[in-house]
Amino acid sequence: MSDLPLTRLALSDAREQEIREAVRAATGIPFEIAPSRRAELEDADALHAFLSDPAIHGPIYNLPKPLTVESVRSFIAEKREAQARGEGLLFLRLDEHGDVIGYSEFDIWPQWGAGDLGGALRVDQQGKRAGVAGAKRSFTWMFEALKLDLIVATGALDNIRTARMLDGLGLERKGEIVSERPDGSQRRSLVWEVTRDAWISQHARVD
Repeated sequence: MSDLPLTRLALSDAREQEIREAVRAATGIPFEIAPSRRAELEDADALHAFLSDPAIHGPIYNLPKPLTVESVRSFIAEKREAQARGEGLLFLRLDEHGDVIGYSEFDIWPQWGAGDLGGALRVDQQGKRAGVAGAKRSFTWMFEALKLDLIVATGALDNIRTARMLDGLGLERKGEIVSERPDGSQRRSLVWEVTRDAWISQHARVD
């Protein structure tokens, strides 16, 4: 998604390195229930089982195709390499049985002070505003822990649930991009952005 972020304000070398170091050091988001942690290669089977549900993988454009345990393991490895560069993260949330109930994927652009958040929750975890609460906690964590100045989110044009959530959280619609799937097919996506200052004014103090 090289078109992202749509808003680009170049940072100093010192700020860029601060963000890269914060990404490298990140280990998870401390949700009150099922805190997330960094995905490991050994999680490939559990993550594959989670992603194999059509209700989960259907709306997500950038998952590996075909979706196999090995392709999921490669996906995890790629995100681990991105974290080592300070440019990405992959976190999992697991239940008491060790099954994945949700994942968060982050693409980070340290040079722009920006990051993108994607992911999904297991169907039985959705509803009762659980997704909204999780997204709000995740966005706040990105500003606090990763030291970002801008957060980006995308959604398919027909993804009404995501659009309603992002609009409700106060993110601003900035336009559309054409996203390319791993198999080469394309999808038009809406793009939302929110700055640190705008998020603080609406939701929380961020140091």
